[in-house]
Amino acid sequence: MLYSTLLLFTFVIALSFPSKWTFSSSHQGAQPQWGVMGASTHETPATTTCATNDPGTAHDQRATTFLPSTLTDPPIKSIIAPDLCQFSDEFTKVPLLEKFIVSPTSFVLRFGLPDSNRALGLSTCACLLASVKIEGEDDIIVRPYTPISTNAMIGSFDLLVKAYPDGKMSSYMTSLTPSTSEMSVSFKHISFNVKIQYPFGSPKFIGMIAGGTGITPMIQAIHAAIGEDQFNEDNSGTSPPKVSLLFGSRTFDDILGKEMLDAWLQSHGDRLSVTHVLSNEAEDSIAMLSDEDSNIERGFIRRELIEKAFPSPDNGSDVKIFVCGPPAMYEALCGPRDSEEVTGILGEMGYTSEQVYKF
Repeated sequence: MLYSTLLLFTFVIALSFPSKWTFSSSHQGAQPQWGVMGASTHETPATTTCATNDPGTAHDQRATTFLPSTLTDPPIKSIIAPDLCQFSDEFTKVPLLEKFIVSPTSFVLRFGLPDSNRALGLSTCACLLASVKIEGEDDIIVRPYTPISTNAMIGSFDLLVKAYPDGKMSSYMTSLTPSTSEMSVSFKHISFNVKIQYPFGSPKFIGMIAGGTGITPMIQAIHAAIGEDQFNEDNSGTSPPKVSLLFGSRTFDDILGKEMLDAWLQSHGDRLSVTHVLSNEAEDSIAMLSDEDSNIERGFIRRELIEKAFPSPDNGSDVKIFVCGPPAMYEALCGPRDSEEVTGILGEMGYTSEQVYKF
């Protein structure tokens, strides 16, 4: 009788867990995939309740085992000309609709739009300016963000945000609770923030060098370069360029958007290659990770890796190189962001200002 009761109790407990709870392996052991806070209109997974890893909050939150569609969908070419963005040059408040917890320190924040029936309307690789007023701070904080969503998304847009310990804006935004009524973040778009536009001069090869959150404009460029054209059913025109990304992160767990990049490598491996360069990962971890992922290197992005991943500068206009990352990366690789001159490693290798674009 006692055995039967225990068996029934175990069976009931097993049924109480979501049938779609999945686990992803990492070099630190099996971890449940992070989920979403808020009611989604784009994802409809089963939900469960878990303790939050959200800085600044102590309550439980609704979470799912699913990543947002922007980290799982294939690349989509959804090109819109400049000057058609829903946000003008005046700050407009919009609600945070959903918060997806991608890792303990990185989040996808899904914001609403002034017109919920239209797409954001942002041109390729352009960024928005976000503004918040934090209690106790004298000044309004303004930071640029490039969405990872495309114009295929209607009524909202996604930002991939890493919460830095000393980052006032990122810590504040990732601490917010989704709400359709509270509007704590304002956005605007100015023509100065319109970047290089697709087709990027129609090169045969695009080399990308990104560090940390500098991956976001690269995501937009990859969408445009190799994605299926949302507005044109005929995708048989000019052959898309080959794209090679050198992506610098501190550790394996710091890699932003890795799930998405891995999926794109599977579906578009003939057009895309990715090398992750980890500066602070232990050597023994690198050795183990390299057994699982052949595209992982230790250290910093350096000449050896660039020569291996990119064609020679002698290829002229057939080669474009995009760079986006922290100031130290610009200094080492191509010279200051606000200088057109190409110096650093890329300059020493012979790449010119016509070939190198600094985001």
